[in-house]
Amino acid sequence: QVQLVESGGGSVQAGGSLRLSCAASGNAYTYRCMAWFRQAPGKERKGVASIYIHSGGTFYDASVKGRFTISHDNAKNTLYLQMDSLEPEDTAVYYCAAGRPLLCSDRTVTDFGSWGQGTQVTVSS
Repeated sequence: QVQLVESGGGSVQAGGSLRLSCAASGNAYTYRCMAWFRQAPGKERKGVASIYIHSGGTFYDASVKGRFTISHDNAKNTLYLQMDSLEPEDTAVYYCAAGRPLLCSDRTVTDFGSWGQGTQVTVSS
């Protein structure tokens, strides 16, 4: 199994930045897509951004496009999410995930078999 450990969450004021990290332990060739999801209280878990870890192709939800950047360091087996211009609406628990979806751009929850523990991101106005 691929184990994912997240870090970097915290509290920040609107307009600020945070960088989330997700360290993976396992064979990177058992999956080709990694993604960040978020879930606010009372809402469904939603995909934020995703990346083909071997080719580097990236995809974003419209709500974060232009503000968030997903990247992957193959040498370190680490996924990152750079979050800039944060808004209160970005407040949620953020999860990293790994899997082999047919299309990495779809970010369907059931297509990802490995998940991080979640890290809280709180953005105050």
